Amino acid sequence: MSRTHQEKIVDQFSKQAIPFSQVPGHLDSLELLVEMAQPTEEDCALDVACGPGLVACAFARLCRQVTGIDITPAMVEQAEKRQKEQGLDNLTWSVGDALPLPYDDASFSLVITRYSLHHFPDPQKVLTEMIRVCRPGGRILVADVAIEPSKSADYDALEIMRDPSHTHALTTEEFSSLFRRSGLLDCRQSAYLVEIELETQLRASFPAPGDTEKLRAMVTADIGRNGLGIDARRLGDAVVYSVPIGVFTGTKAK
Repeated sequence: MSRTHQEKIVDQFSKQAIPFSQVPGHLDSLELLVEMAQPTEEDCALDVACGPGLVACAFARLCRQVTGIDITPAMVEQAEKRQKEQGLDNLTWSVGDALPLPYDDASFSLVITRYSLHHFPDPQKVLTEMIRVCRPGGRILVADVAIEPSKSADYDALEIMRDPSHTHALTTEEFSSLFRRSGLLDCRQSAYLVEIELETQLRASFPAPGDTEKLRAMVTADIGRNGLGIDARRLGDAVVYSVPIGVFTGTKAK
């Protein structure tokens, strides 16, 4: 990534470090990730772009050791705080980039990332790095937004306004193709929805001045139309929407 884009990520997620982990939907479906990744007490796992440690801490309860890496120091600080609160002693954290990952080949038996690919200009390179540091016979898991192709441009426009570090949410077809080309074996896929209340998300976001109202209007205007691919709707006095998430796993050839 260019330094400019890295700076956007660090800027956005330094601001989001605390509110990100407080959006209720970000704790959803951890059980599905565990089911798909099949962690064991022998696993040495890596969580790429670990954010505030939500996934890493969940996997630490099932793995021998988990390492989390994120480019944003404030996110790693929140991850360390979460680890301490949960009394977990088999986690280590690092501030660093995913391209390249600062680890030797075949360092981990399980490599995971959640909600990160849409921040990278070249998701294929990220997946290639994840595979590189995975041991032969180890598993890879990626969970991220997977949008219908016809909704992709409008969804990206919304998200870039909400979070300038967003680049592109893979379409469902792009996500599938990414794994088909990866060389991974026994690939599986699943999906889930992250239910988000609009005002909660806006409070956890840091768009350019004046854009919060534009975002509110874009989502509200999409109720009943679903041009954004997120099924915006009213629930009582609130506006809620559902972000579609794809989950893909595969095994590195021995």
